[in-house]
Amino acid sequence: MTSGVLRTPVVGPERPHPARWWALGVLTLALLLVAVDATVLGLAMPFLSEDLRPSSTQLLWIGDVYSFVIAGLLVSMGGLGDRIGRKKLLLTGSAAFGVLSLLAAYATSPGMLIAARALMGVAGATLMPSTLALIRNMFSDARERSFAIGVWGSASMAGAAAGPVVGGFLLEHFWWGSAFLINLPVMAVLIVFGVKVLPESRNPAPGPWDTLSVLLSLAGMIGVVYAVKETAAYGFGPGHLAAGVVGVGCLVAFVRRQLTIPAPLLDMRLFRNRGLSASVLADLLTVLGMSGLIFFLSQYLQMVQGRSPLQAGLAEIPAALGAVVTGLIAGNAARRYSVRAVVAGALAVIGAALAALVAITPDTGYPALGAVLLVVGVGAGFSFTVTADVILSSVPKEHAGAASAVSETAYELGAALGIALLGSIVTGTYSGVSMPRGVPAHAAGQARQSLADALDAASGLPSGTAAALREAARAAFTDGLRAASAVGAAVLLVAAVWAWRMLRGQRLADHTPGEHG
Repeated sequence: MTSGVLRTPVVGPERPHPARWWALGVLTLALLLVAVDATVLGLAMPFLSEDLRPSSTQLLWIGDVYSFVIAGLLVSMGGLGDRIGRKKLLLTGSAAFGVLSLLAAYATSPGMLIAARALMGVAGATLMPSTLALIRNMFSDARERSFAIGVWGSASMAGAAAGPVVGGFLLEHFWWGSAFLINLPVMAVLIVFGVKVLPESRNPAPGPWDTLSVLLSLAGMIGVVYAVKETAAYGFGPGHLAAGVVGVGCLVAFVRRQLTIPAPLLDMRLFRNRGLSASVLADLLTVLGMSGLIFFLSQYLQMVQGRSPLQAGLAEIPAALGAVVTGLIAGNAARRYSVRAVVAGALAVIGAALAALVAITPDTGYPALGAVLLVVGVGAGFSFTVTADVILSSVPKEHAGAASAVSETAYELGAALGIALLGSIVTGTYSGVSMPRGVPAHAAGQARQSLADALDAASGLPSGTAAALREAARAAFTDGLRAASAVGAAVLLVAAVWAWRMLRGQRLADHTPGEHG
């Protein structure tokens, strides 16, 4: 062990997997599917609400249970893949994801849909760590691996952008269940080709499976994420506080247990590597600062500027294009300059783009919005690709599943914290909306709840009063978006400073010692 880095014994050059590029294409399919599924449901909510008539609590669980379960199981599934084999786990999870998508598409009650989404979260948690861990094991050449990680990251951004576009098209032509059925053909292709081209890989000496660690990780992450999201939605309450305390307690117990048992689910010594720990925290802060933009800008495009779901999805494409292009060249850029220059510079650029949104108005033209989204995508492509490369390069390949899961958990937790923090800013600012004269008290009370409620309340008012209420509500929402953008920009600039300090001296190798070249 040197400088806190765990190293595998040098065993001589390893021949690269002959079908690694075909296998990368298969893994990209899995990632596209998860990314699309994460964004498409938001568009389907109004349609399934009309059909299934869920209560407000059930509606929240339909939207959140998938991310709750994924966040709680990522570390466990990463460790499971290291033990039983990442290919086996990926293909099994893919088959389950397809079957459960069919169940969700034809759900006949809110409870049935919630159960299907929860089980989809279990299956989804097997996919993300497995894809990145298999890349770590298939690509022994460090430069090839950097490019493969760039393709992986680009697929994630492309999927997130494609979700609203594909979802908008389907919802304009079919029923809400079609948003889930798109998973089936993708999963079929993934399984058929994955069986043939994906190599199996696992930790050769993983130790026994520790069920208590799994339960502590699951309870801890779900408790923390639930407390954050519910507090953001409803404010502080004893139930939310209790969930948060239990969650933190379970995570503390999880960490303590990993440090004492002989075969931990997650080897905490991995965090002694400064590059890994700095990259994980930088990713968490980056997602935290960006999540508000992605989440609330979609609402802005639809409810403030009046775009359809499909138009809003198309409007967000520049972010994906920027990320796809820069993700593919990020590894070369980090080698030519330095890891910290690329990551810190990218985060500062995203922060500057978010700061530009402080000047947004309800009538801001699309060229300005498109430019901001393009810059955000460029920064995200550079940053996330290089940090993923650093995280994977910092651990022995037998621990690749656990390291990948930690990286993905940082994204999930960052998104939950970001939407909670920035959402409370948007909501708090919006609640001070100034009511136009002539708006009845009951309509005013409804309008202060959210922009969607204000637009609904306006539909029952005389035309002049309705127009004034819509204008006031849209202006108040935009004020909230500006405030959230300012906070997001500050978070990104803090993340840039952190990355500059903590990633000093970090380099991406040209070849991995003892593996190839």
